Amino acid sequence: MHSSIRSALRAAGAALLATVTVAAAVLSAAAPASAAPAGLPGMDVSSYQGNVNWSGAWANGARFAYVKATEGTYYTNPYFAQQYNGSYNVGMIRGSYHFARPDTTSGAVQANYFVDHGGGWSKDGRTLPGALDIEYNPYGATCYGLSQASMRSWIASFVNQYYARTGRWATIYTTTDWWSTCTGNTSQFAANNPLWIARYSSSVGALPAGWGTYSFWQWSSSGVFPGDQNVWNGSLDRLRVLACNGPC
Repeated sequence: MHSSIRSALRAAGAALLATVTVAAAVLSAAAPASAAPAGLPGMDVSSYQGNVNWSGAWANGARFAYVKATEGTYYTNPYFAQQYNGSYNVGMIRGSYHFARPDTTSGAVQANYFVDHGGGWSKDGRTLPGALDIEYNPYGATCYGLSQASMRSWIASFVNQYYARTGRWATIYTTTDWWSTCTGNTSQFAANNPLWIARYSSSVGALPAGWGTYSFWQWSSSGVFPGDQNVWNGSLDRLRVLACNGPC
């Protein structure tokens, strides 16, 4: 995830305590949790982390990883093979994610690009459904110039095409603030798509509408593992069920 996005995440907690502009809120960022929340520890990485020491991450307790594969229809992570295969080779359950650019091409087009460049799924018990990273725009307008209705349609186009290609519903990575602002806090995806919530605080806070709980929580941008720090809201056995889409 982008550094500007991390700054916005830290700001979310501060915004609840003061009436300030969005820019000021980003600067008055809330501190990440000092210790990992309950759950199975994991991580997510992108090209920013380069070649990851997966053996070290495993030894420190990471049991799953999400790896950036693509962005829009113009970018693939040059470290994807080392990161995606390396996490698998040390024993982790791994998945890939796509950074959405709703201002460039349709959701379906980007879902196809994602699947064609590392975002696929296999029923091997070690591969998570791909994730759609849909959140703060690091390049311009927060909602990418789309209305709430258009954003809902874009997300539906992506997840429906991903399902058509893989037989899995994509995990959705977002923040509650962005989701409320840019989708109108829709609940239409909660029935099918696992929630990966980003909030850098000691508590996960309010979730987007429809999701009674989260599947993954990105709780800090730094810590014992390379990249962002995450937890899975359950046991390793339950994570395998998600990976397998049922029993393997």
